[in-house]
Amino acid sequence: MAIVRIIYIVMKQLRIRRNRKGFTLIELLVVVLILGILTAIALPSYLSSVQTSRQGAANTNARALATAVQAHAIASGSYDTTLADFATDMGGTIPNNPCTASTTGYVISSTTTTASVVASTGSNCGTWTPTTFSLVL
Repeated sequence: MAIVRIIYIVMKQLRIRRNRKGFTLIELLVVVLILGILTAIALPSYLSSVQTSRQGAANTNARALATAVQAHAIASGSYDTTLADFATDMGGTIPNNPCTASTTGYVISSTTTTASVVASTGSNCGTWTPTTFSLVL
């Protein structure tokens, strides 16, 4: 009789464990709801910071290009507006403008004694006003 009682207790314990496997549907729905709320809060901040960093990178690249334009102008005595001419001064290639996703995303305009370099706005950076770097020979 004692063996039957032990088997009964063991079987009862197994049934309890078997019933506790997994999560209920309500628990899963609550987790999905919490993840959705966190995503809704975090995603706009993330996208905004990505645009801000792209804008900063475009301005930084334009400043480096302005430095190369100024160095070339000092050496040659006049400003050159051909973007490809500054590739060697920029380390071999013109850096990509992250707002336009191309190396041609910069505008160099000049007169005989002044020049300006500005990054193009493009569609990857939202609405913003890029910094214009003015140069004087």
